[in-house]
Amino acid sequence: MGAGLIRTVRGMMAGAAALLGLAATAQAQTLASLPSEAGARVQGEARPIAAWVTFCQSYAAECAVDRSEPARISLTPSTWATIVSVNRRVNKAVEPMTDQEHLHVADRWDLAEDGIGDCEDFQLLKRHLLAEAGLPRRAMRMTVVIDEKGEGHAVLTLITDRGDLVLDNKTSAILPWHKTGYVFIKRESQDAVAWVSLGGVTSPVTTANR
Repeated sequence: MGAGLIRTVRGMMAGAAALLGLAATAQAQTLASLPSEAGARVQGEARPIAAWVTFCQSYAAECAVDRSEPARISLTPSTWATIVSVNRRVNKAVEPMTDQEHLHVADRWDLAEDGIGDCEDFQLLKRHLLAEAGLPRRAMRMTVVIDEKGEGHAVLTLITDRGDLVLDNKTSAILPWHKTGYVFIKRESQDAVAWVSLGGVTSPVTTANR
C-alpha cells in the first residue's frame, strides 16, 4: 500500500524531527497566532464524489468512522508541529499530475503509491500519515471545494479546538477554512461513512485538479 513513498515521507519526517526541538518556540508562536473561530456549518446530507466510493472499496480502513475517537483535534505545540511537518513533506514528496495525465481516467482517489498524484491523493496521504502519528481520523475530513479557477478541488479539513483548518497541496500554509478563498461544497461526515453539505450551491462531479 504505497509502502515505498510512505517510508520516504516517514524518513523525511524523521530527519526533520531533530529540528523540531529547536523550532518549538517558533511553532508555539505560530500556533498561538491562530484564531479561535467557528468551523464550517454542516447543512444536511450530500452525495459523495463517485471516485470516493471506489476508493473506499479498496481502502476500507481509510474510510471507516470510529465514533469513540475525539471529534476535534486538541492543538498542542507538538501536535501542531506534526501537522506542519506532514503537510510540508507530502507537498514536497508527491509529484502533482492530474489523473487524466497520469492514469488516463477522469478521477481516481488513492494514496499516491507511485509518488504521483493530484489534489485528493495528497490529502489522503497526509491523513494516513497523521492518523499513524496518533491524530484522530474522525477529526480529519476529506472536503470538496470550488477553487479560485472555479474548478473542483479536494482539501483536508482538520476539525480542531481552534476551528476548521485546511491542508492543501497548492500551498503549505495551513489556513482557517474561511480564509482559503474557496467555496466549500461538502465533506465526509464525522458520524457515518457518508458525506454532508457545507452549503455550496454547485457540486463538482470530480476533483481533477493537480
